[in-house]
Amino acid sequence: MKYSRILLKISGESLAGKAKQGISDEVIGDYAAQIAAVTKTGCQVAVVIGGGNIFRGLSGTKSGFDRVKGDQMGMLATVINSLALECAIRNNGGKAAVFTSIRMEPVGELYKRDRVAEELKNGTVCILAGGTGNPFFTTDTAAALRAVEIGADVLLKGTRVDGVYTSDPEKYPKAKRFEEITFEEVIRRNLKVMDATAFTMCRDNRMPIVVFNMNKPGNLLRLIKGTKTGTLICD
Repeated sequence: MKYSRILLKISGESLAGKAKQGISDEVIGDYAAQIAAVTKTGCQVAVVIGGGNIFRGLSGTKSGFDRVKGDQMGMLATVINSLALECAIRNNGGKAAVFTSIRMEPVGELYKRDRVAEELKNGTVCILAGGTGNPFFTTDTAAALRAVEIGADVLLKGTRVDGVYTSDPEKYPKAKRFEEITFEEVIRRNLKVMDATAFTMCRDNRMPIVVFNMNKPGNLLRLIKGTKTGTLICD
């Protein structure tokens, strides 16, 4: 296997599927099946999910919400998504547990790096909910932070496109995809891979990132096995 421990970042919007809001049974079932298949190879999996299918803190400020309260609502949205994924993974025969960045027992166990590392070694998919636990930080930043903390081999960003392009491929069909690109070139080209805080954390801690299409069944397993999938971002 190419990777023995991964941090998988999934956007909340992707869970909504065609409905573009809420949680799609089909999408979350597919994601859970892919994750369960990877754990059966012996690869240790931690997951961070966004909450944009339910509530986005930043956009909530446009409706009059205080930014801090809006971000806290977004954190709770990630917990809902995490609990749904936990159930779906268990339904696919896997082991899963939710760890939250803020104290929420019995909804989930409070995140502690050593506890998560212990569960990962036992083959449990550890779903890390609640972002960083602080306002003004995105779930991309939470994913980067947790990936570094738990000593992941790579941060995998599952999206609906198959990598990093010269421009948005959904808007510009002639955009070209990179198989591999450096952190510095991403910055120079101003490519929107992750928010600046998350990207800088990965660069400074030499945490490679792979952006790939999570919506293509089997892609996650192919990536873990070493098949070139998506775009690799590294030094």
